[in-house]
Amino acid sequence: MPKVSQEYLDARRAEILTAARRCFVRDGFHETSMQDLLAEAGVSSGSVYRYFSSKQDMIIAIAEENLAEVVHEARRQAERRPAAGVGEAIADLFEVIRAKHTENGFAAIALLTWSESLRNPTLAERLRTALTEATADLAAIVREHQDVGHLPPDATTDSLAQLITSTVPGYILQLATLGPDAVDGLPEAARALWPAPEAQ
Repeated sequence: MPKVSQEYLDARRAEILTAARRCFVRDGFHETSMQDLLAEAGVSSGSVYRYFSSKQDMIIAIAEENLAEVVHEARRQAERRPAAGVGEAIADLFEVIRAKHTENGFAAIALLTWSESLRNPTLAERLRTALTEATADLAAIVREHQDVGHLPPDATTDSLAQLITSTVPGYILQLATLGPDAVDGLPEAARALWPAPEAQ
């Protein structure tokens, strides 16, 4: 029997997760059965169990994809040179999230994940880790702007970063529940609230 390449295995795993996302966005985590997932993916149970031992494993894998995308974008913003303004960084993050939501139901999965994390310690820990990483990356932007007087120095860097980070779940909640049209103006509002240094 010919050896299956890692590239093929990764592609099959991604296809299964894409199908699972569709099921979870449509019916939620708990109303979706393994049979639903198999039918949506068009594969046998053996094909799925090669990659995931349970539905919970699939939920965690999808949640980790979502979290990794937010952390990656926060890190990209922190590493921009010249440094992005805080408003610009948040606006860009909002726009990435909206694009991902259009592509794969990102915001709906995020809401399901937050709810599931209340009863799933593994998921809760991964959510905490991702949030800590994203906040630390945004803190780098905040610190840089505090150092040159563009953000108030009398609040701690970590507190300001945490405050700014907390806008992201609010954006995701509105995107998932009210739809894309309802969040149209929020990137520009972020830019206006926290303008780039040259605009001040």
